[in-house]
Amino acid sequence: MKRFVSLLMTFILFTSLAGPSAFAAEEKKTADIVSNVKSAILIERDTGKILYEKNSKEELPPASMTKIMTMLLIMEEIDKGKLTWDEKIRTSEYAASMGGSQIFLEPGEEMTTKEMLRGIAIGSGNDASVAMAERIAGSEEAFVDKMNDKAKELGLKQTFFKNTTGLPVSGHFSSAADMAVMAKELLKYEEITKFTGMYESYLRENTDKKFWLVNTNKLVRFYPGVDGLKTGFTAEAKYCLTATAQKDGMRVIAVVFGSPTSKERNAQVTKMLNYAFSQYQTHPMFKRNQIIGQAKVSKGKEKSVEAVTSEPLSLLTKKGEKTKDVEQKIELQKNLKAPISKGDKVGTIKLMKDGKVILESPLVAKKEVKEAGWWNLYKRSFGMFTKAGGK
Repeated sequence: MKRFVSLLMTFILFTSLAGPSAFAAEEKKTADIVSNVKSAILIERDTGKILYEKNSKEELPPASMTKIMTMLLIMEEIDKGKLTWDEKIRTSEYAASMGGSQIFLEPGEEMTTKEMLRGIAIGSGNDASVAMAERIAGSEEAFVDKMNDKAKELGLKQTFFKNTTGLPVSGHFSSAADMAVMAKELLKYEEITKFTGMYESYLRENTDKKFWLVNTNKLVRFYPGVDGLKTGFTAEAKYCLTATAQKDGMRVIAVVFGSPTSKERNAQVTKMLNYAFSQYQTHPMFKRNQIIGQAKVSKGKEKSVEAVTSEPLSLLTKKGEKTKDVEQKIELQKNLKAPISKGDKVGTIKLMKDGKVILESPLVAKKEVKEAGWWNLYKRSFGMFTKAGGK
């Protein structure tokens, strides 16, 4: 009997950490959490585990939730050092001509990256989105190509972009499942919630054209812990929202498509957030940019580069359950050759339970490693030769 109980407890702990399928199977037994939406999904950010879903892979117009991908590419440029917060971004005539929600940029007007991002995150500015796209890729069309490339890189199967804004156009679609993955990736950059979590702000504050921004995501004000991410509405898409909230160290992402009213949209997201925080908890393991090891680099100015976590890593359990006997496995890529860019994948970290992988995440280069010139390589090889000769 003791042996049977021991085996049963091991099985229960394992299934609580086994992955999305274990949770998904359990959720099928529960009553539907949300109603009156076309599709929905609820995930925990660090593990990506699905806590609830409903028609989550249905292709639907995402409206302004499209800007989650736009903001993701902006944050990547900043993280790589290719764009600074204080850089002045010039508005083209094309960007200024955008309809829909906007911050009323004028042709030739300049705002900093920080101001533009506030205009996108809080005010859902279509004009600011296009201005940033033109700065990063040269044109909106080229930026859209980058958006679709990133979608492929993330393994998104039900997403294709035609613009940076979400303005209605045939063939522009996404799904709740894909939108959750985009949000998960965006939230790697913790600075983003400083923008998406603002309820109100001002642009052109010290001018006679002072412009008041009010967040279209009312949950930022009315649900404790909500600090993003993006609403969406068009006549075709109806009311959509990708929301994120953090409580007791656990961050979750809830997505709804196609709700009939903004009030109903907020109510359904609230139900999912309440469910997540009442039923689950996370156990933090690693922060983003935590050094895990040194990856060897050939033909570089440096012989190695620090491998760091690309995102926060946690374990997820039901409320009250504890984790134990979790092992980590580090795999650093061999035959890495310079040049290496900051953020390039250089390895993998795996969290293991009973020999099974329960969480896997990329390790990335902490900094750039430039290619060594011939003189550096000569001195290095000559030094090795003289050391060998002196033995």
